[in-house]
Amino acid sequence: MSNLPIKFQELFQLQNLSLPPESFVFSNTTLQSDKYICIRDTTAEPQQAVIVDLENTDDPTKFPVTADSAIMNPSQNILALKAGPEIQVYHIGEKRKVKDHTMKEQIIFWKWVSDTTIALVTKLKVYHWSIEGNYPPSQVFTRLPNLEGTQIINYQVDNSQQWLLLTGIAKKDGRVVGTTQLHSLEKNLSQHIEAHAGVFCRYSPKLGADPITLFAFVNRSASGAKLFVLELGSETGFKQINVQFYFPKEAAVDFPVAIQASDKYGVVYMITKLGYLYVFDLISGKTIYMNRISAHTIFTTCKHSSTSGLLGINTNGQVLSVSIDEENIVPYICNSLNDMNLAINFSSRNNLPGADELFIKQFNLLFQSGQYQNAATVAAEAPNNILRTTQTIENFKMAPSSPNQPSPLLQYFSVLLEKGILNKIESLELVKPVLQQGNKQLVERWFSENKLECSEELGDLVTQVDINLGLNIYYRAESHSKVVTQLSNLGKYPQIIQYSKKTGYVPDWTFILQNILALNPQGAIEFVKLLLNTEENKEFLDVNVVIELFMQRNMIQDITEILLNYLKEDKEEEGEIQTRLLEISLHHHQTQLVNGIMANNVFSHYDKPKIAKLLENAGMYQRALEHYDQIQDIKRVLAHAQHINGDFLVEYFIKLSVEESLECLKELLNNKAQNIQTIVRVATKYSEQLTPQVLIDLFEEYGAYDILFFYLQSIINFNNDPEVHFKYIEAACKTNNYTEVERIVKDSSCYEPVRVKEFLKEQKLQDQIPLIIVCDKHNFVDDLTQYLYHNNMSRYIEVYVQQVNPNQTPAVVGALLDVDCNEDYIKTLITGVGSSCPVQELVEACEKRNRLKLLLRWLEDRINVDNNNEPATHNALAKIYIDINNNAEQFLLNNQYYESKIVGKYCENRDPHLAVIAYKRGLCDDELVDVTNKNGLFRKQARYLIERQDEQLWEKVLSPDNEYLKSLVEQVVQISGSEIEGPEEVSSTVKALMTADLPEPLIELLEKIILEGTQFSTNKNLQNLLILTAIRSRSDRVMDYVNRLEDYDAPDIANIAVGSELYEEAFVIFKKFKHNSQAIQVLIKDLDNIERAYEFAEYVNEPDVYSELAQAQLSRNLVKESIESFIKASDHQFYVDVINAAKESEMFEDLTKYLLMCKKMGKNPQVETELIYCYAKTNSLRELTEFISGPNCAQIQNIGDRCYNEGLYEAAKLLFNNISNFARLATTLVKLEDYSGGVEAARKANSTRTWKEVCYACVDASKFRLAQICGLHIIVHADELSQLIIHYEELGHFENLIELLEAGLNLERSHVGIFTELAILYSKYVPNKLYEHLRLFYSRMNIPKVLRICEKNQQWQELTFLNVQFKEYDSACLTMINHSVESWDHPHFKEIIPKVANLEIYYKSVQFYLDEQPLLVNELLSVLTSRVDHTRVVNLVRRADRLALIKPYLLSVQQENIKAVNTAINELHIEEENHQNLITSINNFDNFDSLELAANLENHEFIEFRRIAALLYKNNNRWEHSIKLSKADSLWKDAIDTVNESKNPELVEELLRFFVDENRSDCFTACTYTCYELIQPDVVLELAWKAQMMDFAMPFILQFMRDSTTRLSEIEKKVNPPELNNNNNNFNNNANNNNNNNNFAMNPNMMNPMPNNIMPNNVMPNMMVNPNMMNPMSSMPVNNMGMMSSPVVNPNNSFSSFGSPSNDNNKDNFAFGSF
Repeated sequence: MSNLPIKFQELFQLQNLSLPPESFVFSNTTLQSDKYICIRDTTAEPQQAVIVDLENTDDPTKFPVTADSAIMNPSQNILALKAGPEIQVYHIGEKRKVKDHTMKEQIIFWKWVSDTTIALVTKLKVYHWSIEGNYPPSQVFTRLPNLEGTQIINYQVDNSQQWLLLTGIAKKDGRVVGTTQLHSLEKNLSQHIEAHAGVFCRYSPKLGADPITLFAFVNRSASGAKLFVLELGSETGFKQINVQFYFPKEAAVDFPVAIQASDKYGVVYMITKLGYLYVFDLISGKTIYMNRISAHTIFTTCKHSSTSGLLGINTNGQVLSVSIDEENIVPYICNSLNDMNLAINFSSRNNLPGADELFIKQFNLLFQSGQYQNAATVAAEAPNNILRTTQTIENFKMAPSSPNQPSPLLQYFSVLLEKGILNKIESLELVKPVLQQGNKQLVERWFSENKLECSEELGDLVTQVDINLGLNIYYRAESHSKVVTQLSNLGKYPQIIQYSKKTGYVPDWTFILQNILALNPQGAIEFVKLLLNTEENKEFLDVNVVIELFMQRNMIQDITEILLNYLKEDKEEEGEIQTRLLEISLHHHQTQLVNGIMANNVFSHYDKPKIAKLLENAGMYQRALEHYDQIQDIKRVLAHAQHINGDFLVEYFIKLSVEESLECLKELLNNKAQNIQTIVRVATKYSEQLTPQVLIDLFEEYGAYDILFFYLQSIINFNNDPEVHFKYIEAACKTNNYTEVERIVKDSSCYEPVRVKEFLKEQKLQDQIPLIIVCDKHNFVDDLTQYLYHNNMSRYIEVYVQQVNPNQTPAVVGALLDVDCNEDYIKTLITGVGSSCPVQELVEACEKRNRLKLLLRWLEDRINVDNNNEPATHNALAKIYIDINNNAEQFLLNNQYYESKIVGKYCENRDPHLAVIAYKRGLCDDELVDVTNKNGLFRKQARYLIERQDEQLWEKVLSPDNEYLKSLVEQVVQISGSEIEGPEEVSSTVKALMTADLPEPLIELLEKIILEGTQFSTNKNLQNLLILTAIRSRSDRVMDYVNRLEDYDAPDIANIAVGSELYEEAFVIFKKFKHNSQAIQVLIKDLDNIERAYEFAEYVNEPDVYSELAQAQLSRNLVKESIESFIKASDHQFYVDVINAAKESEMFEDLTKYLLMCKKMGKNPQVETELIYCYAKTNSLRELTEFISGPNCAQIQNIGDRCYNEGLYEAAKLLFNNISNFARLATTLVKLEDYSGGVEAARKANSTRTWKEVCYACVDASKFRLAQICGLHIIVHADELSQLIIHYEELGHFENLIELLEAGLNLERSHVGIFTELAILYSKYVPNKLYEHLRLFYSRMNIPKVLRICEKNQQWQELTFLNVQFKEYDSACLTMINHSVESWDHPHFKEIIPKVANLEIYYKSVQFYLDEQPLLVNELLSVLTSRVDHTRVVNLVRRADRLALIKPYLLSVQQENIKAVNTAINELHIEEENHQNLITSINNFDNFDSLELAANLENHEFIEFRRIAALLYKNNNRWEHSIKLSKADSLWKDAIDTVNESKNPELVEELLRFFVDENRSDCFTACTYTCYELIQPDVVLELAWKAQMMDFAMPFILQFMRDSTTRLSEIEKKVNPPELNNNNNNFNNNANNNNNNNNFAMNPNMMNPMPNNIMPNNVMPNMMVNPNMMNPMSSMPVNNMGMMSSPVVNPNNSFSSFGSPSNDNNKDNFAFGSF
């Protein structure tokens, strides 16, 4: 099948993914593009979607879905899911939801129409939904009524998205009809077309033209099938196609299901329902190919972009690919279709091979007939430019022109320009005359239209006229050097770089720069900047070369600017260039530039020591200091510190070590007057590194106290060292900065206060403020007070307490009291401070010293005069009043400002009642409880608790741990019963007792409140609480409370009672308040007394009560009683439980009554269904028939299945017959052994499962005729066939099974499985029928499956046949080789062996033929010639010692000049002693080991083989060995030729000596002639003179003299004046006329004839005698082989001395001349 016009292959088998066959259907498998396949596996739990990437089929993606449809994006990893009206789009790779929407209409078809748009087809409309943005689906058009009732199978959009196509099919009049709706968005119009499938495609009418949109569609109507192709939109003159095509006879009901178009080839692929493939030519509509490619329906297709074909999936899970075979399609059209016009058009349109001879023949006919225009068109359209050659141009040039017609050449070029692009030769031939005529515009137009193939030659031609146009041509021709040269000349420097990068061409940048510098220095600057200022361009040019070139031209400013830009990235590898730039700048006094570079840190990799020295010499001390790192250099520069910026110096010290910094500071201190500010700044900045102590010592050493003060002043705020702070205070004192002393002692907290205090005392300052600040700050108040008091500085005491720190007044007062100071002074001092004095501390100081009354007047003044509300003031006054008993209780009740805890505590030991008052006023709960407990004041405590209403306080006092709990509770109950009036107090008290879990007190309290007739007696909550408390703690009182009280919440209390197992009390409550349903529930559930419940139900006679009773009876399995109760209650709600219980107890008659009652309540499917079941169980068939005959809502199918499963077949028959369920009716009739009726019912059901059940039953009952009727309906389903076969085989009915399958072969729906399984059965049971079956039906069976069976059963002939048909040529050949007796056939083997893929089989087959069929091995090798490794074949045959057997094969492949082949052939020639063929082989094929061959031949018994050995040695430059062999065989000419070719004077001299020794004067002369250029004259003269052969040496001597004379004449011409040479012109002219570099020549003046016996004819046969001379030798030209040409010899001469005689017909050659 290698000559087919298509390539057809299976890309992938979806069954390999372990997916069930049910997945390979139109609804479950989608193919939106050639990238992804999406399959829904509905049989998996849960359902899952399987996504197969066709580029990586080994790794499918699986995940669970619940959608009813899934489609993959055509190009992205995006999945769209549809579940009913809801659609969602997910990005699988990013694991996110892209978009979702819920449609209001049902979606019946959907499809991706682009990477971002999904088409949604509903019953009435078509929508487009973009997954970008938040827009809902938009309606694009409304469906036509013609599509109503059709199954939508496809929707398409053209490339412009202006044309839309909706396709549907429907069954009508016994056939499937197609309906399509073509819609135009631009015109908003729709058209109905009767078609099964359609497709949009793009087609270019001619080369370079804009493509047009075509619409192709196919339709099969009752009258036939047609293909239509028409143009959409614009009118370009495309001829509408309307072509009829035909379906095969076996496809009478077939119809198209899919159509795809190839824009590349201009073909249309059509797939039919039965798996037929049609390939149409888009332009003519002709059918190119038709065949069935799949036995299973191909239900989905798409374009295959990589092959311009189509992909399809069939119901067997095969992913199939169909595409055009470019190598075979045109030959197929020619040979199989015999349509030459189509072949030419198709080949020309797609530039495909196969019609070359047709084009050439057509071209020659047209050209010879003078139809040059048509001939030019054929040449232009011929594929692969086979006619667009130089010869064709020459033909048109030579063709005669017709009158009034353009020249043939012009016609030729016109056609080519119209058709496309001219090639290189055509472009040159056309442009040259056009430019000569001055029509440059034509060339520009052709160039802009891309009609010319650009080349360097064309650019050279055009540049002479237009340099820019020439540049464009060079560019398009990729003539890099010319492009760069032209761009440089035009000054387009950026374009040079861009072009170099784009093309990868690397020009000589230095050479270009030199040229630009010479011609345009400014342009050179721009050029260099472009190269050096871009990172990717820097590598093009060496910057050092640039520097040298610019410095040579003294372009300092320019190179500086260039280098600055070049070095701006400050790379380490550019350090040398940075140094160079700084040197240039400093040498040329560009200090501002250098300073700018340094200031901005532009460079960091230059040679710093070198530049530092240059900077110092230039007076740039600061920059020099930046670069020095040696301390001696630094100190030398610091001597000029006054010329260096102070800020820089300060920053500079950061790079110095501590030791170096101190050395530099000492250098600066030597001139401290000028450097004071710098020293202070440096010391301040680096204080931490140098340490303050070292700096202090340094400055004190140099006596620089002012520097020390300024230094410490700058760091004091940031230093916490006490020594530093002390030194600062000391320095400030020494420099008289007392204000700073006061400030630092006030602000600082780091100095040692004792040390500073003592220092200030010693200094005896006039102002004691610093000392006061230190003592106040560090709490030396006592010391300060005593110091001032004892030194008579009382005014500073007053200053201190009144101005500095009034808060220290208590401490001062205490100190004065301790030294027995006068009280009046103290009162005066306190009064002077006034309200600024802290009361609390002052009171404590006085109270501590028992002098509190001292403050009475001052405290009263604070309250009365200053309105002081400070608690401490009032606390102190309260204490004084309590102590002096001055109306204390009234003060405690009325005063708002004292602190209750403090005053209460003060009162506890003095008067507990006053303490209670103080605590109660301040809500001091804990303190009040403690004082009342200690003093037995429980009534006051109870009253406080009731009034306080604090839950936490109640919880604390009612704690079981409280030892006073009983006394307190008694007081609480007593007060609550008689004195509580407010509901809040009652509530909080009751709640507190409840929380404290004190039920007894709580009950007593509640009984007093409720039962003793208080205002709270009818309170519902209190009654509830009383009962609940009794339930919890005194259950014996509950019944009394229930009966006596009327206002409680009965249902809630009753439920609580139930929870507390007080069931009788709960029943009494429910019954008392008429809650009968709850009451009976208590009897049933809690008391578990069903008899008492029955009596209660009879007593109240309520339906709800009966219903409760019925449920209880049902739960106790009192089914009959519960049914009666349900009937009394008319309650049908629990019919499910009743039905289940009755069925379990098999009380179907009672259940029937209950169900009839339920039926009266309304229609209920389950009730009526169970009623039918009861009729069936009670065998009430008459009632059952009447019931199902009337209107009902029973689930008859379900109840029928139940009856069937329970063996109630008669009832089941009635039920299934009632609902026309023939499938179940059939199986029921089979159970009743009515097999004929079962088959008839199965025929009505027409269900595969039914046919199976009936068939199996008939087989089991040996009803084979009926079983075959059923089986024919089963085997058409491939999935069911295997089970049917197993059933037959298990029972041993092989013959009946084979009869069934044979009958199935003729079925219309026969499939691969039938033919396959029948083949397997033949293989197992009837092997003699197998081969014929395979031969007839191999194309319709599953070959791999049959292959396995045949191999298992060792049926080798059949196995070989199947392997061939399955294209498993490797296996077929191996089978023939391994089982040759049964399966080998020579013609068949030769046919398939070239098709195998495993190359090893070729060599196995050769070995096989050598072993078993040696006479046919050459025929085998003839078909394997182009496929095998000839060396390996030779080695294989050599090992078998059969080389002679394959000589024809070796000769046929020797043209490939393979070493092994040549060696083998040469061996055969030697073995055959055929030296002529050996010489021919050696001359024509040089790939062999010549030295090895020569070694084998040099001892051969025949001389011709030894001569070949000499020749081989000569060809390998083994001159000595070759000469030795020639000497041994007396082959003198061979020896002479060998030494001449060696060009070795030593070998020539050695050979001459040999000839002299052998006395071979003739050979001596011949050797001097042949090797003239290699022989020294003195050697010839010496040998000739010694051997007396001067006559034989004379030709050589004469020639040598002639050459010498000629050379001397030429020298004289060059040396002497021209007039001196005139006399010799004639001589020289004659000499020149006869001179030849390789000739012997004689002087014309020498007339001595040469004796005839000197040069015998047999030695020099090629000598020519000049007829103008008397026997002398005038000229003997030498041919290119070193022998004299133009021989004049005697044909009868014998050359025995040189070997064999020469051939008379070849007078130029010796006998060995063929070499």
